[in-house]
Formats: sequence, C-alpha cells, structure tokens
Amino acid sequence: MTNSPFALLTPKTTEETLQAGAALAGAVASGLLQPGDIIQLKGDLGAGKSTFMRGLIRALLGAQTDVPSPTFALVHPYDTTPPLWHMDLYRLEDPEDLWELGIEEAFEEAICFIEWPEKAGTLLPEEALTLEITTQKEHREIGFFAQGAGWLARINAIKSSLGLPA
Repeated sequence: MTNSPFALLTPKTTEETLQAGAALAGAVASGLLQPGDIIQLKGDLGAGKSTFMRGLIRALLGAQTDVPSPTFALVHPYDTTPPLWHMDLYRLEDPEDLWELGIEEAFEEAICFIEWPEKAGTLLPEEALTLEITTQKEHREIGFFAQGAGWLARINAIKSSLGLPA
C-alpha cells in the first residue's frame, strides 16, 4: 500500500458520509467492483465505517433498507447483483473462525466489505482496496488505497465513480 491515498473524501457530516458510501455504490452497480473483490474498512471505533456502508447499501437496495451494523452477527450478506457481504470482525476472537462464516464462498462469489480486517490475520487476500477513515476536528477523512495490480488498474475508474477527477 502506498503512503498517500489515490483519492481522499472529506465528509463534514453523517449525511455526507452516507453520500460518500452511495458514491462508491456506483462502482458496484456499474460492474467496476466484481465478485472476489475485497474492500477493507479501517478506522477507530466511531470513525464512520458502518455509516459509510449504510450509505452504500441503501444506494443499492433503497433508502428504506435496514442496514444494521454486523458487529454482533459478524456478517450480513446482501442480495445485490453481484452479491455483497458486509463483515465486521471487531468481535472475532480467532481468525480461523472465519471459515465457519463461509468466507471461502464469499471471496469467490461476492464483493466483500470488511470492517476491522486486521482481525482476520493472514486469511485475507493481499490484493485489496483499503478505505482508511479517520476523524478530524471538523470532518472525517476517507482515504482510498490500492493494493495489487488489479486495483491499481482501476484507480481512475474508482475516482470517477466517486465524482473525483481521474
């Protein structure tokens, strides 16, 4: 992963964080994101990872869609095209428990958005899109980092889906 993000969003409000998630939903709907893609969401507790995901999923499935945080269930699969899995590994005690959740299937057949990916140890593929969400005094920063040739080749298209210049 490079030291600086290839894209940076700076939402000032919860609504703008939801809108940032909705913007990335365009990459799902357009086919830019594909089954097997791993998107890691990193950030402290309360940084806005679940809020970002709520905006993305509601943009795909409708504004009234219930999007609970998967903190207790660990995984919420969504019936999108292609399938989307939202995982929150904060409560995961042993990375090996991921096999019981069906990650092999998810990594092959779904787009996987994973909060707290560091809890998975070495079980996650190295090639990933990483979103680092940090809170600043008056806004959040959502930095987009690409790991692997497959993601590097899609940087400009991802920036375009976010409404940023390529």
